[in-house]
Amino acid sequence: MKKEPILYVVVPCYNEEEVLEETTKQLKVKMESLINKKEISAKSKVMYVNDGSKDKTWEIIKKINKKEKLFTGVTLSRNRGHQNALLGGLMTAKNYADIVISMDADLQDDINAMDEMIKKYKEGNEIVYGVRSARKKDTFFKRVTAEGFYKFMKFLGVDCVYNHADYRLTSKVVLDEFEKFKEVNLFLRGMFPLVGYKSDVVYYERNERFAGESKYPLKKMLNFAWDGITSFSVKPLRFICILGFVILFISIAIMLYSLIMKLIGQTIAGWTFLSISIWFIGGLQMISIGIIGEYVGKMYSETKARPRFIISENLEEKK
Repeated sequence: MKKEPILYVVVPCYNEEEVLEETTKQLKVKMESLINKKEISAKSKVMYVNDGSKDKTWEIIKKINKKEKLFTGVTLSRNRGHQNALLGGLMTAKNYADIVISMDADLQDDINAMDEMIKKYKEGNEIVYGVRSARKKDTFFKRVTAEGFYKFMKFLGVDCVYNHADYRLTSKVVLDEFEKFKEVNLFLRGMFPLVGYKSDVVYYERNERFAGESKYPLKKMLNFAWDGITSFSVKPLRFICILGFVILFISIAIMLYSLIMKLIGQTIAGWTFLSISIWFIGGLQMISIGIIGEYVGKMYSETKARPRFIISENLEEKK
């Protein structure tokens, strides 16, 4: 049995001034409870990661850090997006911790699930995924699209834990290996299963957002889903190839039809069909070029190998 590991809870923050005080209050109670029960070491902390917020998020984090010894923080030099901010927090926290739990700042992730995560870690699991048991509080559209996304990822052959976002426990061993992954286009929930090691899941019900607005509107959700698909599967390219062969056979059939119409003197009758076919094939070509362009663009980003995050200030180093 593993005893009293040092736990760091990594919480990415972007314009979260409305929720930080309440998040701190609830996390403080949870961390003190775990320490008192000797589930985790007294050296454990919560690490807020400021993702270039435009409001007073970073000022609040520094204020909390001075007031509460259980809380620390880092800030990125500019806004890099949720996945890069989370990665920056994980790579920083692993230098101080035995295990790291990542969660969002909006209190939608059930912090009580941390107890079960730690228990499963002590049983020998190096990764413990927080999985939503139901989506009753989601709108019909969000529920259908989210569940459809996970099923589609599975269809594409991506090893992605169903209904898991970024609420997970990872050990330092896993994070040390994960650091070797150098992708610029990040989809962390699909990358961690690639590391391997023994893993398990903890089921929980997600809460309503405590305050503020969601940082993942429809546009960002669609971009995130597309990044996940194109970063982990080449099947869209194979679909294009298959579609090309299908269109080839259809074009042969159209050619035969056109020749027959020509021979019997009824070429005008096929004009509508021909014009529709031209527009249809033209649209498919544009879509195909676009998909190929997405992959070329990702390769362009990867070859530049620019840093995925830059930490401009680390409160942990100042103590």
